Amino acid sequence: MSERLERIRARIADALTPQALDVIDESHKHVGHEGARDGRGHFRVRVVAEAFRGKAPLARHRMVYEAVGDLMQTDIHALAIEARAPEDAV
Repeated sequence: MSERLERIRARIADALTPQALDVIDESHKHVGHEGARDGRGHFRVRVVAEAFRGKAPLARHRMVYEAVGDLMQTDIHALAIEARAPEDAV
């Protein structure tokens, strides 16, 4: 796992204590994209956490963005989020 992926994973794990967490680097799909020129990457996060129970999708996404914090300025250009409570997980 890359150092960047590990940083993202650690931040989310520390903040949300997920039951399941996948962080996927999709940067290779965006080579040449304007937003990829500064070196930040495109990532997909799939997370199942008790912390999402009873929260609307927008609130769940905000929780993930809060967890990654300043990595949005240094490591992440785009973040696709699938955030589910345990009862929503398939």
